[in-house]
Amino acid sequence: AHAACFSMAFSGQLGQANLKPESIATTANLTLEKTDAGMTITAIHLVVKAKVPGADRAAFDKAANNAKAGCPISRLLNTKITMEAVLE
Repeated sequence: AHAACFSMAFSGQLGQANLKPESIATTANLTLEKTDAGMTITAIHLVVKAKVPGADRAAFDKAANNAKAGCPISRLLNTKITMEAVLE
């Protein structure tokens, strides 16, 4: 759910920058640990690979970071979220 939500938010951010992605592929790798409260997601690492014709690295990174911060699932989760964004 987090990967799909991020991909939609990223597509929206790219659109606001007048960029049209050919493809966006996102995976969300999570860390699950046993805590006093029970099994808990303690971290999520998003890996996104996207083909975005005409995008420079700065515009790509800005859109990715805005999507990570603004994605509704990212805002919902109370955990550390990191990201690796690859412009293909």
